[in-house]
Parts: sequence; structure tokens; C-alpha cells
Amino acid sequence: METSEKNSGLNDPFEADRAAILSQARSLAVFEGFTTAMPKEAAEFAGVDEATLHAAFPGGIKDLLAYWTEETNEICATRALEADFDSLKIREKVATLVLARLDHFEPHKEAARRAAAYLAIPGNHGLGAKLAWSASDGMWAPLNDSSTNFNLYSHRAILTGVWTSTLAYWFSDESHEMENTKRFLDDRIENVMQIEKAKAKFKKLGIDPTAPISWLAKLRYPAR
Repeated sequence: METSEKNSGLNDPFEADRAAILSQARSLAVFEGFTTAMPKEAAEFAGVDEATLHAAFPGGIKDLLAYWTEETNEICATRALEADFDSLKIREKVATLVLARLDHFEPHKEAARRAAAYLAIPGNHGLGAKLAWSASDGMWAPLNDSSTNFNLYSHRAILTGVWTSTLAYWFSDESHEMENTKRFLDDRIENVMQIEKAKAKFKKLGIDPTAPISWLAKLRYPAR
């Protein structure tokens, strides 16, 4: 079943139920992980009847994890509205939003680890990729990037790699206030900056590194 999109805003009659179920699910996941039966158990603890559960999360555990991702995207959007955000450099903005996600996960670190384990199951790889992309989009969108075509996807693809590798590192990080994770994240962003500098050098030589891909894309998606 396809993952249902979250209905946001005041007109969503199930928002409170989704939030309550997710809260209980994160607690249960620490002990039993994310299983097919777990949303029903979480709903019972949250005082939500089964009919409402199916309406709130018709896709079951998949919709539950998608909702958690979207909730964290809202954390990033809120952080980007704070007064100091616009004054940051692009790499600082990216680091700020990645760390905002991790700060939001921190009280539920074991549940997040269990969610990652669920998404690592071969049959769930597609969902894992979709949620990772949603997370990167949730961090890139607040940057108000106007890129289109190839860059629209390449920037998010690169950020997806930064996010997933940093998340994996964070799971095993026990340093004070995520100091090791912060250094790891800075190194990953520096790697990306070096790539961007190399691309800029190519362009100065009259070589567009995206041109072959853009040309091939036109074969499949002709301009209208």
C-alpha cells in the first residue's frame, strides 16, 4: 500500500490522534521495535479506537514512520524561521538543520535506531529511500534554493547522503552533546564543498559537468 500523505493544518481531524499514537509507538519501539502489530498496540495505549487508527494511518507502520519524518521536517521549517538563520552561510544552515533533526530524535534515540533497523529490511528499502529523500527535501526546502532540473535533484541527493551517513554515525555516538557527530557532519559537508569547488573549476574551463545527464534526460523527457 502506498504511504498516505499527512494532512496538515487545522482541517485535519486526525492530527491529534496521529501525534498521540506516534508518541506511544516511540515508547513501545524501544522494547519491541517497529512491527506490523505495533501501531494497534500504540493506539490502545493512546486511547484511540481501531477505526480511527486505520483512518489516521491507513498504511500502518509505513504511514507511522512517514508521519514521524514529516513531524521532523516541521522542526526544520520552524528552525529556519528563527532570527539568526538567514545570517548563516549555506554550509552552516545545512549543519544547523541536520543537528535540529538529531536534537528532535535525541529523546527517542533507541526508537529511531529501531526505525532504521526496520527500514534496513530488504523489503523496506524503497520506503527507506523515500523517507530519506523526504528528510533531505525537508532540510533543503527552507534554504529557498531556486535550482531547477539537474541541480534540483543533485543537491537533495547529496544532502540525502550527508543526512543518512550522519544519522548512522550518531546512532553509535556517546560523546558529550554529540561532539563527535558534529565533527563528522562538518567533515561530510566539507567533502561536498570540495566537490562543488571542483564543479566550479570545470565550468570555468567551459565544461558543464551536468550537461551529459541533462542531454540524456531530454531524450526521455522532451521539453514542452
